Amino acid sequence: MISDRKATGRRPGYAVAAGVFAIGMAGTTLPTPLYGLYRQEIGFSELMVTVVFAVYALGVITVLLLAGNVSDDVGRRPVLFCALALSAASALCFIFEGGLPLLFLGRVLSGFAAGLFSGAATAAVLELAKPGQEAHAGFAATAANMGGLGCGPLLSGLLAQYAPWPLVLPFAVHLVLLAVAAVATWLLPETVRDPHRPHRLRPQRLRLPPEVRGVFTPSAVAAFAGFALLGLFTAVAPSFVGQTLGVTNLAVAGAIVFSVFLGSTVGQSLAGRIGVRKALPAGCLVLVTGLALVATSLAVISLPVLVLGALCGGTGQGLAFRAGLTAVGRAAPAEHRGGTISAFFLVAYFGISLPVVGVGALTMELGLRGAGLTFAGCVIVLAVAVGLYVLRHPPAVDD
Repeated sequence: MISDRKATGRRPGYAVAAGVFAIGMAGTTLPTPLYGLYRQEIGFSELMVTVVFAVYALGVITVLLLAGNVSDDVGRRPVLFCALALSAASALCFIFEGGLPLLFLGRVLSGFAAGLFSGAATAAVLELAKPGQEAHAGFAATAANMGGLGCGPLLSGLLAQYAPWPLVLPFAVHLVLLAVAAVATWLLPETVRDPHRPHRLRPQRLRLPPEVRGVFTPSAVAAFAGFALLGLFTAVAPSFVGQTLGVTNLAVAGAIVFSVFLGSTVGQSLAGRIGVRKALPAGCLVLVTGLALVATSLAVISLPVLVLGALCGGTGQGLAFRAGLTAVGRAAPAEHRGGTISAFFLVAYFGISLPVVGVGALTMELGLRGAGLTFAGCVIVLAVAVGLYVLRHPPAVDD
């Protein structure tokens, strides 16, 4: 049974849980600016880059399918500890990487960790909010997710460019951050009342409660479209910047990827001000504008337009993402909140994996520019369709 407002005394609150969430998610994008170095060291194609990235997303999807609601039963803290341990194991795989096998294993473990973080950490942040803090906690949860994802490539790009051991130091630094996060998690209060810890955990099928079904589909499809844009930037943008624009500075590549997540965080902050009903269609509209700018940057080979498209598209993604997550979280009954949020992230991570592999395959035939233009066109059509739908059928939630 979940306790929505469990007394926490002076123990850490939702902000600390959000910090743990951000540290965990940062590890999942640390390799993003480093794929060029791995290609030089190991030797593989652009398609393999997207496959390596998709392996991470498939790891997330697997966990969300099999254990997305496990924190509703065993508690948030045990699941967070498990996610932190998987993140540490992933970092060690990259530190001792000697070829594709450990690279794949590191990405799979990272995906497992992200899958556990997505449901358990989001629910923990929301449930640790005191009365009157709900809106702030909702922003903290989504900002920790997107902010952590954005800080990963920024951190690794800076360290790889300006510090020694570019393929080791970023992951060593993250191990230190994970240790800090583990201490913080130990101090967090448990928000699940009377957690049940079975002797054997069995895969659990995600189920949508009847109360949430009306808002889930449009919210999740909008998240799919937004995460597809994030997937494009985290998997392909560094290669485009290096190969097409001729920018080889890894810090710049990391900063460009960071910009799309920065835009997402800005969009999430705006979503709280304009309300769910307006933020969801507005997010789709801004996302379409950002995708159009990204397509333009590919066509005319312009770095400034690419950055502008990243910021604009990220803002649209953030608007739609927070609005959708808020609508789904409010509609879900407390005892099924972790599983429902995991189902929402499941659809989102399909958006970050399947289209990206398609881009990688198209790259073999059309090149980076042609594949990117095709991708942008397809996601624009999807975002327009979702935007029109939610304009006609706004989510039935209180702003």
